[in-house]
Amino acid sequence: MAISLKYASPGHYNQLSPANNNLNDFTFCSSDAFIELENLIGLKQVKRTIAEITAFSLIQGKRQQQMLKASPAALHMVFRGNPGTGKTSVARILGKIFKETGILSKGHLLEAERADLVGEYIGHTAQKTKDILKKAQGGILFIDEAYTLAQGGEKDFGKESIATLVKAMEDERDNLIVILAGYCLEMDFFMQSNPGLRSRFPIQINFPDYSCDELFSIAVQMYTERDYELSNKCRWRLKCILDNFVKQQHPHSGNARYVRNLVEKSIRLQALRIVDREYLSRRDLMTIEETDLPH
Repeated sequence: MAISLKYASPGHYNQLSPANNNLNDFTFCSSDAFIELENLIGLKQVKRTIAEITAFSLIQGKRQQQMLKASPAALHMVFRGNPGTGKTSVARILGKIFKETGILSKGHLLEAERADLVGEYIGHTAQKTKDILKKAQGGILFIDEAYTLAQGGEKDFGKESIATLVKAMEDERDNLIVILAGYCLEMDFFMQSNPGLRSRFPIQINFPDYSCDELFSIAVQMYTERDYELSNKCRWRLKCILDNFVKQQHPHSGNARYVRNLVEKSIRLQALRIVDREYLSRRDLMTIEETDLPH
């Protein structure tokens, strides 16, 4: 898909506040992948940062075509945040965006964790890590809970994997993006574990926990996608449940994962409530009642 670099109107960019504009304000953000990103609930600053990164990369390419000096587009990133805050979803969409804009040749997302990268004996780790890197060529290597690579002590093979990653990120930076993801404090520690890490990950994006209203919107979106709707009493009770969750949640709570589990549980309870009825109308099949929400 061809992506235009022109803004919606002359000078439009300068009239936009970084805090309140959305991706639809920019013509180059009209691709299917950007629309998918914009449709995610919340994450306003995350979306803004990705638009900036994409615009920067495209402009550097245009500058090179005009024989102008271009800054090297090192796009390796760190995603910091609690589970269920959208890190993997955004990484997957980012691969599509970079494929559509020509930044990456394939744009696929390869998810990996410590067990995929670290071997059990000397020499095994480097090969395992290289194999993963080879599969990720042309796309994004997404390493969740990346800090576990540095938690095994001096003799742990995790450091060998880190060294292999660092070298590949430099050698293959034109067609490979590595995204490290994990909790905020743990990722800070991890970035200090290898002198070459921080300089090779110039882009660090924080994923905040969702607010009660955002979690409610996510839930409604999930129900709508599944052809369900909430009764008025159910909507009120759902808001109370989510408000209580936000107030009492553990720092490493599930966020959107909690909402997904709640939605799926309520759909099963609705099925159990109506399964023995002799006649079921379309509305009966679609409506989630207050009693269907788990207690």
